[in-house]
Amino acid sequence: ESAVAFGCLVSDIWLGEFDYISPEAFHSIFGKRYPAFSKRTQHDAQEFLICVLDDLHEAFKEVRAQLCQERSSCTPGARSSSGTSIITQLFEGQLNYDIRCLTCKDLSVRPESFTVLSLPIPSTTVCSLQDCLECFFRRDTLTRTNQIHCYHCGGNRDATVKASITKAPQIVIFHLKRFAWQDKHRRKLSTTVCYPFSDLNLSPYISASCFNNTEYSLCAVVNHAGDLDYGHYTAFCKHSVTKHWYSFDDAQVTAIPDSAVQADTAYLLFY
Repeated sequence: ESAVAFGCLVSDIWLGEFDYISPEAFHSIFGKRYPAFSKRTQHDAQEFLICVLDDLHEAFKEVRAQLCQERSSCTPGARSSSGTSIITQLFEGQLNYDIRCLTCKDLSVRPESFTVLSLPIPSTTVCSLQDCLECFFRRDTLTRTNQIHCYHCGGNRDATVKASITKAPQIVIFHLKRFAWQDKHRRKLSTTVCYPFSDLNLSPYISASCFNNTEYSLCAVVNHAGDLDYGHYTAFCKHSVTKHWYSFDDAQVTAIPDSAVQADTAYLLFY
C-alpha cells in the first residue's frame, strides 16, 4: 500500500501539473505502518529515510519474488533473486570490517550492508566531506569496554578495526552526524562541511576486489535548520534533465544558483 502511494507521489511530481505536491496521502499510509511518524511532532530525516527505503524494499521484494516464481515455473532452472529489489540495486552497498586482535594478530572480517553511511564530523568549525570520509575509514583501536572477544585467544582483547567498501552503491547517501554527545549533553554541530558537486572519488576507501565505478556527482541535499528540540527541513535537488538546482521549502519550490547548494545546514548528501 505504501509503495503504491509512493508511486502515485512520484507520478504527481513528474507530471508537472501543480506548482508543488503535498505528500499527505503517502504520509498518512506510511504512518499506519510506522505510528511514530504519524504524529505531527519533530522527527529525524535520516531515520525516516531508512524506514522508507526498508519499507519500499520489502514491498518491491515481494513483487519481485512473485514474478521470479512465475518465471521459474515456466523456465526450469531459472534463478530466484527474491532478496533483491530496485532499492537494493540503487542504494545498497557493502562494507568489510577488518578486525585484528592485538594479542595474537588473528584477523577476522565482518561484512555489513548499508544504505546510508553515517559520517563523523571531525571539526567544530570547518572541514571537508573528504575529512569526514577519512575519519570514518581510518583504522581505530578498540580498548577497554570496546574490546572484542577473540575466539583464537579465547578472551576479550584489544583490537584494531578498519572499514573498506567492497561494493559501492549506484547512489550513495551520506548522513552527517550533526547531533553529538559532548560532556554528557547532546548538542548539534554547526560545522561547515564543504562537499564537492562532482568528481567525488571513493577509490581510496574501496577494496581492491571491488570494480564498481567510484566517481560520484551530487544530486540532492537535505538541510536541517534549528536545534535539537525544534527545526525545519528543506531540500536542494538537481533536475536530472535540465541539470538546474531547485530549493524545496514546504510549498515554496524555487530555482537556485549552483553556489547556493553549498550550505552550512547540510544533513544528508545524495551522490
